[in-house]
Amino acid sequence: MKKEICLVTGASGAIGGAIAQELLARGERVALGCFNNEKKAQALADAFPGQALVLPFDARSEEGCRAAVCRAEADFGPIGSLIHAAGQAEWSLIQETSTSRWRALFALHVDAAFYLIQAVLPHMLAEKRGNLLLISSVWGQAGAAMEAAYSAAKAAQIGLVRALARELGPSNLRVNALSPGLIESPMNGGLDLSSFIETIPLSRPGLPSEVAKAAAFLCSEDASYVSGQVLGVNGGIL
Repeated sequence: MKKEICLVTGASGAIGGAIAQELLARGERVALGCFNNEKKAQALADAFPGQALVLPFDARSEEGCRAAVCRAEADFGPIGSLIHAAGQAEWSLIQETSTSRWRALFALHVDAAFYLIQAVLPHMLAEKRGNLLLISSVWGQAGAAMEAAYSAAKAAQIGLVRALARELGPSNLRVNALSPGLIESPMNGGLDLSSFIETIPLSRPGLPSEVAKAAAFLCSEDASYVSGQVLGVNGGIL
């Protein structure tokens, strides 16, 4: 049987790309799920010949998720770890948030997690091992003004993680979430965050690589008794 692989969504983004790179550097085989920037994912794959598969698909589509998982398992190997890092933010007052934007955020953060988890579970349940990791946010725990839709979607991810840790634990599957705080990324580009940074005990934004190391830990055997947890990578803000 082929060696198990990791599927990372958002692998062309700042956090997802850093997670994929960290796993590849540790010798893992990684399927690079991407949607908007296939070239960036391909450049990462080219840096680790034979270790990565570029997997373009729309995680908001149930059929797209199923097809992507089938292709990854057929062409590259069974999925032993799923890391759902694809995401996007939204800044608006709740009364100015359109129904379409609300649904779009839940589609990418929550529906996609549901579709992907359903798609990867058959192998994991058959083998009685596997890791599911959702990249949530500190705002899913604390909430943020002007980000009600994003906060609600991220909170839903945390609820899903805690429920599935109980449901899937008897099958020896581990389910966790990462909760990053302010992380340097294009998502925050152009914003004046100086006053917010003053509220962070470590007095700086985090780096994608710092989130990536935490993700790699949670998917490793070093975290073999860690499940149902929300690990904060937030500089002490929560």
